[in-house]
Amino acid sequence: MDDKQRKYQIDTPENRAFLQANAEALLSFGHRFPSPEGGSYYLGDDGTPWKDRNRETWITARMCHVYSLGAMLGHGGSEALADAALKGLRGELHDTVNGGWYSGRTAGGDVLAGKQCYAHAFVILAASSALLAGRPGAQELFDEAVALYDERFWNEEEGLSCDTWNTEFTELDSYRGLNANMHTVEAFLAASDATGEPKYRVRAGRIIDRVLGWAQDNGWRMPEHYSSDWQPDLLCNMDKPDDQFKPYGATPGHGIEWARLIAQWSLSTYGGVIRKEAYYLEAAANLFDRAISDGWNADGAPGIVYTTDWNGKPVVHDRMHWTLAEAINTSACLYRITGDEKYAERYEEFMRYLDEKVMDHVNGSWFHQLDSRNRPLDTVWPGKSDLYHALQAMLIPYYEPDLSIAAAVKMGKKI
Repeated sequence: MDDKQRKYQIDTPENRAFLQANAEALLSFGHRFPSPEGGSYYLGDDGTPWKDRNRETWITARMCHVYSLGAMLGHGGSEALADAALKGLRGELHDTVNGGWYSGRTAGGDVLAGKQCYAHAFVILAASSALLAGRPGAQELFDEAVALYDERFWNEEEGLSCDTWNTEFTELDSYRGLNANMHTVEAFLAASDATGEPKYRVRAGRIIDRVLGWAQDNGWRMPEHYSSDWQPDLLCNMDKPDDQFKPYGATPGHGIEWARLIAQWSLSTYGGVIRKEAYYLEAAANLFDRAISDGWNADGAPGIVYTTDWNGKPVVHDRMHWTLAEAINTSACLYRITGDEKYAERYEEFMRYLDEKVMDHVNGSWFHQLDSRNRPLDTVWPGKSDLYHALQAMLIPYYEPDLSIAAAVKMGKKI
């Protein structure tokens, strides 16, 4: 076995070194994200800020999370970068009149209308990570973020979160979606790990139980879009199938991401109670297996297609970098949990594909979108907006799977 092959195999010294080097490279790539007011500039292919684009809350929150991780990992300059993002979240992106966080600001400083559950979930994630990293203002941000989320987005009766309000919080859109709820699960688990507060873990489980019902009823292809009374809308955006946040059909990458979060929740909730764990871990495996079966190498070339129809046939053949990141994470986690070599074999495939196709070895970071022949594309995701998915994929495989990544890094829970 040569060194290159070993570089892709989980638990080899070469693979550990590969991930560590790339985590450091990613953190170095993103140093120019902060605007003077703290909102995150969109980054171009070489990391140059695109100052003519909007500064969005969800990206700023992700970068706060990333550099809070960087601070705990010892990456130089991370504290100042995390603090810059905190400044943006507590300043120009925060609505001091109506509460919560704007969707973002335009290049000229105007407010982007609407209050998104998706963005607010990432604010909770950012605050949780910054809290663990000991950043000034993180506790205040966390307290406000969870209180606002409780008031405006969480529905205790349904055990789910709504999606989008108008800026003033006077009109609630009828759309309901699982993308925001998936990142709410992530944020709630992070909040619970950061503070020890159990209610957020309980809420994450309530979301998961609802989601698994829909997934089982649909052959483990996760319906993404719903009406206000939570009826699946399987035809949503059929005329715009590559929508950034509401694509038509099943999204294999989300099935993969749900699988990891479900596994993390079940381990952290029922650790050691085999009967309780078994149902959720089997569901996680089913979601992962369905998504990989439908999406990986689905059209004769490596990569995971963006979407499929409800029979598993590819609709949008483009490959998004985040789907690969989640495949790396989940294959590693399922291998840790089950010891099944098939997940180690998948991990090796994903690592090879990352190195050969998705990593930009010239400019740094990862290509965020590739076409069906694995050539860079910018129709949905131009540039390299943030580092969240890519950095996590360089860390999660070697940290304990029952913890959110920031808590695992803080506690030194390495494998």
